[in-house]
Amino acid sequence: MPAPTSHGQPVDALDQLLCADAIRQTKARYCRFIDTKQWDRLASIFTEDCRFEGLGSAPAGADVSMFVQGVSSRLANTISVHHCHMQETVRTGPDTARVIWAMEDFVEWTDGSTVKETPGSKGFFGYGHYEEEYRRVGTDWKISFLRLTRLRLDPVPVDAPAPRMGQRQATPDWLDV
Repeated sequence: MPAPTSHGQPVDALDQLLCADAIRQTKARYCRFIDTKQWDRLASIFTEDCRFEGLGSAPAGADVSMFVQGVSSRLANTISVHHCHMQETVRTGPDTARVIWAMEDFVEWTDGSTVKETPGSKGFFGYGHYEEEYRRVGTDWKISFLRLTRLRLDPVPVDAPAPRMGQRQATPDWLDV
């Protein structure tokens, strides 16, 4: 059986699996760093020239600094939960890939802020996809382009029960060994 190809180039199956796993790790960090508000670490998962589209926290074409500033400011007074799954990866070169992630997020503002995506609510449940490009930088796979697309947004009503924090909170440095 011939080797699988990516845009006409042979792809080593083990390399493909290792790259897909490294990309999954990067996206997992993205979700964790946002939800645990580790803004100082968030920038580390993007290439220096990364650009962003489709986000409520930064304008189209924003750079990494503008994105981190925007998301940290916008989500400062929220409880957020981001889930990404069902990764589809296409290698576009030895050190580049395009990925689509199915995504779901929950964002609730705890300070009474107005929610532009769902006016008259205190948050939303969102469903859609991330369309991303990744580039290998040294041994790390980093996000070089990120676009958020939305299929559906469901409001969190203003009279929804107050949030209750989980019994145990996240340990941001748990993996720092």
